[in-house]
Amino acid sequence: MTSHNNLLALWKRANLNRFVLALVLAGVSFGAGILGFMVIEDYSLLDAVYMTMITVSTVGFGELHPMSAAGRLFVSIYIFFNLLVIAYLVSVLTTYIFDGELRTIFKMFKSDHEIRGFSNHVIVCGFGRNGRKAYHELRANGARVVVIEQSPDLLRDEVDEDGSTIFAVFGDATTDETLRAAGVERARALITALPKDADNVFVALTARELNPSLKIIARASLKTSESKLLRAGADSVVMPDEIGGSHMANLVMRPEVIRFLEMINGLGPNKLRLEELSYRDLRSEWQGMSIRELDIRSRTGATVIGLKLNAGEFVVSPNADTRPGPGDILLVLGTDEQVKALVLQFKNMNPQYRNRG
Repeated sequence: MTSHNNLLALWKRANLNRFVLALVLAGVSFGAGILGFMVIEDYSLLDAVYMTMITVSTVGFGELHPMSAAGRLFVSIYIFFNLLVIAYLVSVLTTYIFDGELRTIFKMFKSDHEIRGFSNHVIVCGFGRNGRKAYHELRANGARVVVIEQSPDLLRDEVDEDGSTIFAVFGDATTDETLRAAGVERARALITALPKDADNVFVALTARELNPSLKIIARASLKTSESKLLRAGADSVVMPDEIGGSHMANLVMRPEVIRFLEMINGLGPNKLRLEELSYRDLRSEWQGMSIRELDIRSRTGATVIGLKLNAGEFVVSPNADTRPGPGDILLVLGTDEQVKALVLQFKNMNPQYRNRG
């Protein structure tokens, strides 16, 4: 039953309606020809099939016997109608074979098969400017990502940073079958960056229903959409236009602060990176030690700039004698090399970091 549902969902997403319509019209045309020859010219079934075939194929073979006036009128109308049907069928087949539709369907079959084995991954809905940036940032941090996009053209020439094909589901992200095809029930997070706020609301609502524990980040263009997205189930709402305006204003008022933030965000030549070091991920030999005893600065070059306590409180520049406990998370700042050294020395090598790169 599950396999049948998967095939049905793939059929809907592949948009094979035109192909099916062309086949139906061709079948109707062939049947009408056989019926017409049998009724009007009193042909046997075999003779009617033969006459229909030579008429449809326009090979120009002779008639089995001279036709009546009604027969000639029928053939004249039938040829004209059939030329339109054949022209439509050829155009549809050309689209699927030469315009990449067939290749897209094959890639959908292959991707769907591999995605069914994914778990704890991140889904990105929409591969526009924001979706593309989110995808590459997630991949740079070792996350496994599945993209949902309606337009195959946006992903046609796009490849992952390691040269591999991007795992993608082509379809409408607002529908249950598309989200299920992307493995929403097994995912840990979803980013919806569709152009229309209403679509993002619908994605958040549907995804929350399918996976109550899913972390949902939504994009919004209008301030009025923020509360709707939160009510629909989004955990956080990001407004790129508002962030952009604030960023430009701060470049005038606090330029050095913004340049430092750009370094943290990976912009500019001297890139810095923020990393989380949770108590749960610490190797057993480091658990229970104070920040001073961990001595992260001397061992890796990275700097502890904050501590999120299990109770939810954030502590900026925590005291060196503070001992992180279960549920606490250290926030560490450093270069790529320093963060890699931090991961190798302090973290358990869980699957997220084994798959990095």
